[in-house]
Amino acid sequence: MAHPKRRTSTTRRDKRRTHKKAVAANIATCPTTGQPHLFHRAHWHEGKLYYKGQVIAEKEVAV
Repeated sequence: MAHPKRRTSTTRRDKRRTHKKAVAANIATCPTTGQPHLFHRAHWHEGKLYYKGQVIAEKEVAV
């Protein structure tokens, strides 16, 4: 396997890494409940599971 002939300097390494940045996730607001949630994700609100503003499932209560 090939090995580098010289050690990569910290400046050269950091210049290469300047374009790698963490981006904050986009937050959507549910049209029915008004709750913030991630895009394309279902979210719970008051015991009901919502997706695209519609109720998908309700939380079962154990007796």
